[in-house]
Amino acid sequence: MVRFYTDEQFPFPVVELLRNLEHDVLTAQEAGNSGQGIPDEAVLAFAISQERAVLTINRDDFIRLHRFNSNHFGIVVCTNNRNWEQFAARIDEAVTREEPLSGKLIRVVRPVN
Repeated sequence: MVRFYTDEQFPFPVVELLRNLEHDVLTAQEAGNSGQGIPDEAVLAFAISQERAVLTINRDDFIRLHRFNSNHFGIVVCTNNRNWEQFAARIDEAVTREEPLSGKLIRVVRPVN
């Protein structure tokens, strides 16, 4: 089980599916951090303060943040996938394989069809 914090663009249907897979997922909306234009650096800082891995589809910015500082509880960057079940399953597989996630950048890519 991974403790995630999603940024505000992350699709909520995937959040629900990850919760069904026993992951602890806190969304930016639930934390009261949406609609405020919070910079990515602050998103990561909040996740760190909550001891959570960031889960995002904002790949480029969070890859850059990881390269700048790998002192975090994990960053999982994903390509968006409208097949929600497949998306959640691929995240679950990737993080299960990599646990613990501290200091790691995990890439979850949409399969080529």
